[in-house]
Amino acid sequence: MKIDNTTEARPWDGVEFADVVYVEPVEGGLTRLLAVFASQLPGSVGPVRSARETDMGVLGAYGRPALVFSGAAPPVMDEIVAAPLVPAVPREFPAAFRRDDRRPAPVNVYVDLADLRGRVPEAGPVQDIGLRFGPAPDGGAPAPERTVRVGSTAVTVTWSAPDDAWTIATGEEIAVAGPDRRPVRADTVVVQRVGVVESSVRDSAGSASPIALTVGAGDAEVLRDGRSFPARWSRPAVGDPTRLTAPDGREVPLHPGRTWVLLVA
Repeated sequence: MKIDNTTEARPWDGVEFADVVYVEPVEGGLTRLLAVFASQLPGSVGPVRSARETDMGVLGAYGRPALVFSGAAPPVMDEIVAAPLVPAVPREFPAAFRRDDRRPAPVNVYVDLADLRGRVPEAGPVQDIGLRFGPAPDGGAPAPERTVRVGSTAVTVTWSAPDDAWTIATGEEIAVAGPDRRPVRADTVVVQRVGVVESSVRDSAGSASPIALTVGAGDAEVLRDGRSFPARWSRPAVGDPTRLTAPDGREVPLHPGRTWVLLVA
């Protein structure tokens, strides 16, 4: 599902329960989240926002998932309808969505994923997306912190040894979720270096919508257990899984648990 990542949209609801979170570039150098939920379906997740062309590329590896979003530009909606996805928007499933009057529109739409799941039986099970999990490989370099840019936005992940996990910050703001503002943590962070091209779609300010290209191959960095492991990612076609391999050709295992993927140009 699509989740806003602006200051006005935080703290989030439910993001801490996502199995995989992709941080994507969007217009104006900002970012948006594509969060994948399979093992847990929270009763409140959001704020729900609009879809982008990058989403179809990423989700092609997942089989036939439901894509939860608030809307999309007409050319993007055409792609969604043509893709192996089940669109799930408020106007089609109003009982599963709500608005929080304490927040301004458009960052006030939330979804009950547990309720929604029963309303989209045509959504299929998640297929193998290529990620492998297991013990840490040998080697790696200490990495207490890493900052990269997704679009023009700095994203910093910091290793917390007491929590055995990474915290995530957009700019200087550490990501938190829920009314008690619990830090959102990741067990593994993958920095995936991708090509980015401009879409024909533009926002109200005239900024082109970027498309992160997740089919092909490129450099990557796997951050787990407070260490950094160099890798290459490869995905020959949109329906194929993404493989992460070390310089010696062996697959790089991720730490079991929550994975964040930063799509970096």
